[in-house]
Amino acid sequence: MSEIIHVRGDATTPSVKGVKVIAHVCNDSGGWGKGFVLAISRRWPEPEAAYRAWHRDRAANDFGLGAAQFVQVEKYLWVANMIGQRGTRTGSKGVPVRYEAIDTALGRLADKALELNASVHMPRIGCGLAGGKWSRVEPLISDRLVKRGVKVTVYDHGEAVS
Repeated sequence: MSEIIHVRGDATTPSVKGVKVIAHVCNDSGGWGKGFVLAISRRWPEPEAAYRAWHRDRAANDFGLGAAQFVQVEKYLWVANMIGQRGTRTGSKGVPVRYEAIDTALGRLADKALELNASVHMPRIGCGLAGGKWSRVEPLISDRLVKRGVKVTVYDHGEAVS
């Protein structure tokens, strides 16, 4: 069984051949404007527009913690908007990350990646503004994706991590 591949670079520009899914974590409050989503929006307008419409029409769809939305942005490239954080701020209930929701969304991502015969590319999901710990997220990725045969590459951006 393969492991997660770690590289330094930009998760919005995977350089492997074949179908690819770029996965990232979104909040459940409809906010899109900080963190990795900005890099996505600089490249393609569709994921943000789809997320905002999904949130706006949430009374009639599956929008919520653990849900995943797949948006095709190029012939062989998809973006997975995964709802894995409650709100956007750290408060009395702790950090926004919700590991159970990320786990559920990763299961949906695995199904889609296998359906498309795609590799998955992502930053350290849930560990930026959501406040999660990679030591808790990485095993979820291994269990949900790698164990099912999905190739996963995690990108650390070029700047030094503080």
